[in-house]
Amino acid sequence: MQHINKSDKLCLRDKNTDKLIAVYPYSVEGNLQEVEDKVKFWFYQQSCSAENELDNYYVDIMTENELRQMN
Repeated sequence: MQHINKSDKLCLRDKNTDKLIAVYPYSVEGNLQEVEDKVKFWFYQQSCSAENELDNYYVDIMTENELRQMN
């Protein structure tokens, strides 16, 4: 995942299980570091206790199957 396109739907996943943790509700575009920072900051804003959990999560693009299940 080098560059994020505006049409990509992003999420946070657990590094150990790859389980979907949260879906980022906004559209974003840019390089990987910029996007990761935005998504993680958004998650942190949801709950201050999330700061401790962020080390265990990574930003990813949702799969087609996950997107279909959302609708």
